[in-house]
Amino acid sequence: MSTATTPRTPVRKISPGRYAVYGVLLLLALFAIGPMLLFAFNALKTRSGLADNPLGLPTSPQWHNFVDAWQQANMGVGLRNSAIVVIATALGVCVISSCAAYALSRLRVPGSNAFIYYLLVTTALPIQLFLVPLFYMWTNLGLYDSLFGLVIIYWAIFSPFATLLIRSFMVGLPKEYEEAARLDGAGEWRVFARVVLPMAWPGLLTAALVAGLQAYNEFLLAVTFIQSSDKMPVSTSFFNFKSGYTQDYTLVSAGGLIMVIPVLIAFLLLQRRFIDGYTSSGMTG
Repeated sequence: MSTATTPRTPVRKISPGRYAVYGVLLLLALFAIGPMLLFAFNALKTRSGLADNPLGLPTSPQWHNFVDAWQQANMGVGLRNSAIVVIATALGVCVISSCAAYALSRLRVPGSNAFIYYLLVTTALPIQLFLVPLFYMWTNLGLYDSLFGLVIIYWAIFSPFATLLIRSFMVGLPKEYEEAARLDGAGEWRVFARVVLPMAWPGLLTAALVAGLQAYNEFLLAVTFIQSSDKMPVSTSFFNFKSGYTQDYTLVSAGGLIMVIPVLIAFLLLQRRFIDGYTSSGMTG
C-alpha cells in the first residue's frame, strides 16, 4: 500500500530589507508611545520619587494625583467648555464648508477659481495678523469672554481648509444621481441635502474631526478671548493650573494626561474613517 504524502507548505523567507522596515516602524512606534508612557509614569509618582527616578517606573502608584489635578485644575469645567466649543465648531464648520464646497464644485459661480485661490491664501495667513483688530471688534460687539464669540472665530479660521477638503471630495462624486434627482423635479437645495451630502459623508466627517481637534488644542485665541474661569476651555484651564503648580510636576503630568485622553480615545475610535476620508478626498497629493 502506498502512503499519500501531504504537500509541505513553503516557508516564506523574510528579506533583510523587510527586517529593516520593521525596525524603523518599531522605532517610530516607540517614538510616538514613549512620551505618553513617561507622562503616565510621572503622573503616578510622588514628588520625591519623580526627583529620584524621573525615567523609571513608579514604585507605589499615586492614583490620587489624578483626583487632585482634576479638582485643583478645575478640569471638569474645562472639559465641559471644550466639549461645547468642539461640537459647535465641528457642526458650524461642516454647515459652512459643505454649502461653500457644493457651490464651488457643482454650481456655476462667477469667479469660483479666484475664490479657491483666496481660500488657499487665507489658510496660509497666521491668525496673529488679525488678533488686535479682532480683539477690539469683539469687545465692541459684546462677544469678548464668550464661548459663542470664540466659536465664531473658529468657524472663520477653520472653514477655508474644510471647504477645500470637502470640495475636492465632491468633485469626484458621480453627477448621474444629481441629474436623476433633477429630472424627478428636485430643486437645488433638495439635491444638495438628499443626494450630495449622503455621498459626501466621509469628507464631512473628516472635516469635522480636523476642525474639532484644532478647536480642542487651540490655545492662543482661547487665552486671549476668554477670561472668566467658568468659561475657560481645558487648554487654558490646564495652562493656569500649570502656571500655579510649576514645582509639582506629578500633578502637572496628571492634569496633562487628563487633557490628552479624550483626544486620544476619539482618534483611536475614528482614525480609520479619518484616514479613509482624507485620502479619498485627494488632499494628500
